[in-house]
Amino acid sequence: MIQLKTIDELRLMRESAQLVSRTLGMLAKEIKPGINTLYLDKLAHDFIKDHGAEPAFLGYGGFPNSLCISPNNQVVHGFPNKDEIKEGDILSVDCGAFLNGFVGDHAYTFEIGEVKPEIKKLLRVTKESLYKGVAQCVRGKRIGDISYAIQSHCEKEGYGVVKELVGHGVGRTMHEDPQVPNYGRQGSGKVIKDGLTIAIEPMVNMGTEKVKFHNDGWTVTTLDNQPSAHFEHDVAVINGKPVLLSTFKYIYEALGIESDEEKPFQMDF
Repeated sequence: MIQLKTIDELRLMRESAQLVSRTLGMLAKEIKPGINTLYLDKLAHDFIKDHGAEPAFLGYGGFPNSLCISPNNQVVHGFPNKDEIKEGDILSVDCGAFLNGFVGDHAYTFEIGEVKPEIKKLLRVTKESLYKGVAQCVRGKRIGDISYAIQSHCEKEGYGVVKELVGHGVGRTMHEDPQVPNYGRQGSGKVIKDGLTIAIEPMVNMGTEKVKFHNDGWTVTTLDNQPSAHFEHDVAVINGKPVLLSTFKYIYEALGIESDEEKPFQMDF
């Protein structure tokens, strides 16, 4: 059952999502060749706690860390570890925080130093597809319109869109109805209404769409070991339009990136 949110609840959700945004912005300053991802996990854990919140991933379904960190051919749900990240790697960092009774949950794939042009393109197209999906999050449309926008944008570039893992509703718990696949048919799925809150998260592979689930119960890699990209935003529908609860602006400030990509989806409420 979809839990539609009131404006007061959406304001609280925005605080949760923005704490995740600030956490990712803080991490952006630290992500560089030679550091290990357990270090990033500790930084995020302490930052979230210091802001009066709880890491939403820690202990969720038995997950042992505060971040999911997935390098290169890992799609999602990677464990932070002591392995050093290297020049040319990419790193999906997925973060969640529980604050004011609500969960914020979003992700960004970082470039480590200079990465190959073809990997830069994968990241660019995947992030573009995220905003294509967000743009479809309009009252009266359907979840399948979001899914189709993501899939069509990525597949026209020859990329594999992961089908076994999907976006989801978000609110008082990490995963609520509805599921938000990154593939689908226009006009299919649940009708989008005001108060809907969802995490849209394209997971897109350089090569095959097929993935491998590992025996640890969490790690997911591409079947052909080619790179995978992952970007995620928390989105609400307010007055019939998509509004971002999360933001990448803190990441961009840390990295010196200028972007107006979020402007169409910003609203004071």
